[in-house]
Amino acid sequence: MVGKLDGTGRRILVIDDDLAIRVLLQAVLKRMKFEVELAEDGAVGLEKLKHDPSYDLVLLDLMMPRVNGYEFIERVRKEHSSAPPHIIVFTAAGKRGVDKIPANAVCNSILKPFDLEKFIDLIADCLNGPHKPHLAPLS
Repeated sequence: MVGKLDGTGRRILVIDDDLAIRVLLQAVLKRMKFEVELAEDGAVGLEKLKHDPSYDLVLLDLMMPRVNGYEFIERVRKEHSSAPPHIIVFTAAGKRGVDKIPANAVCNSILKPFDLEKFIDLIADCLNGPHKPHLAPLS
């Protein structure tokens, strides 16, 4: 799985209020040579993006305190309209949670708990696919 995607020179921002998920994704992505930044909620994620908008991908939980994933997406679309980062959302809220996301706002979505191999495939698709984000069916 780890050899499947080379993250050399690519930066990912992981935003989730669950420390265990942040640490797990950081460990897996660093093994694939990604540079990884972590944020414990959408407010911290927005600050990081404001100071450094050069992330290739944002991995975003939808259900978080302070600034949730929906608010994060809305603010990113307004503030980075010319070149928003690719975003993959993950949620335990099910399809109804993902249906609230505007069309073309995210690259893909996956349900928690997710299969790590499938998640890596989604990351590869977003980074290597068309540059225009699209909302794929929830897997």
